[in-house]
Amino acid sequence: MTPDRPAGAAPPPASRRPLRLGFLGLGWIGRHRMQALLASGLAEAAVIVDPSPGCMEEALRLVPDARPAASLEAMLAAGLDGVVIATPSALHAAQAIQALEHGVAVFCQKPLGRRADEVAAVVAAARAVDRLLAVDLSYRFTTGMQRIRELIRAGALGRVYAADLVFHNAYGPDKPWFRDPALSGGGCLMDLGVHLVDLALWALDFPRVTGAAARLFAGGAPLRERAGQVEDYAVATLDLEGGAVVRLACSWNLPAGRDAVIGVDVHGTEGGATMRNIDGSFYDFRAERHQGTRSEPLAAPPDDWGGRAAVAWAARLAAGERYDPAAERLVEVAEALDRLYLPASMA
Repeated sequence: MTPDRPAGAAPPPASRRPLRLGFLGLGWIGRHRMQALLASGLAEAAVIVDPSPGCMEEALRLVPDARPAASLEAMLAAGLDGVVIATPSALHAAQAIQALEHGVAVFCQKPLGRRADEVAAVVAAARAVDRLLAVDLSYRFTTGMQRIRELIRAGALGRVYAADLVFHNAYGPDKPWFRDPALSGGGCLMDLGVHLVDLALWALDFPRVTGAAARLFAGGAPLRERAGQVEDYAVATLDLEGGAVVRLACSWNLPAGRDAVIGVDVHGTEGGATMRNIDGSFYDFRAERHQGTRSEPLAAPPDDWGGRAAVAWAARLAAGERYDPAAERLVEVAEALDRLYLPASMA
C-alpha cells in the first residue's frame, strides 16, 4: 500500500525543511511506516538503526541517503526532530523514554508498554519534556471507524449500550519473543486485543471501565498461569460507566477458513453500525450504518489507512505541536488490558 496523507493534513510549507526522523527497528512494519512518512513529504529518514544486517540492507535500498547507526544513543546524537520506534515490545517503553528525555518526539508501535506502569512512565516522560508522543493505533484511522465514531459523537445512534469487536488472525507471530510473556507482555490479547480495547474506548470517548473479565486459552486449554506461556485465544468483557458493555474476542492461528476475521459492531438505541473486513483481508474494510433491517454504506475500499497514524503524528510535529494530554488515554487502554490479565479473570 502507498499510504495517503490523512484527511485535513496539508503538505509542509515550502519554506520549512522536512522533519529529520530516526527509524529504530526496520522490519516490515518499520519500513512501511517509513515509506508512508517519506511519501507524505513531511519527513526524511536521517538515521536508521536495526540489529539485523538484512533489515538494514532492505531499508538502505529505500533510503540510500540515510545514515546507518549502531544504537539508539548514536541515533539521538544526530540532532533529530523525532524517532519512530518499531522494535520488540519489551523495548518500547525504555527506548521511548530515552528518546523523550533527549528532547525528541516519539511515534511508537503498539503496545507502548507491556503493563500500565510502563505506559504511564512513558507518558510522564513526554509530559515532563513537553514532547509529542503517539502510538500506532492504526485502526482508528480507517475511514470506516472514523465515520462510526462521528455517528456516535453526533448522537445519530442514540445511546450506545453495547459493542462487539473481534480480531482473529489465521497466522501466528513469526518471532519467538511474541510467545514469551516477559518480552511481549501477553499473547493475542496484547498483540491484537490492544486494538480492540482502544477502538472501543476511543469510539465511545473513553468512558471509565468499571469491570473487566477475560477467559484466556493456550492450545485449546484454559490458561490459568502465565509463567512462560501466552494465550492464543481470548474472550473478554469490559463494563463501562453508564452501563454499556464491550465484548472482545481475538486469536492467533484460528482455523477460520480465511486469513483474518476483523469486525466491529456498535449497538445503540437509535441504530447500529458495523465495520467488517472483506474476504478475509487484513486491509480492506466495509462499514455500514443500520436502522432496523435497512443499511446504508459508510465506507468501502480503496482506503489506504495503514500509514495514516504516523503521518498524522508527523503533521502535528511539523506544525510545532508538543505534549498532548490525550496521550494519557494510552494509560487507560493499558489499565484495561492489565485488568483483563488479572489471574482471577483467567480462571
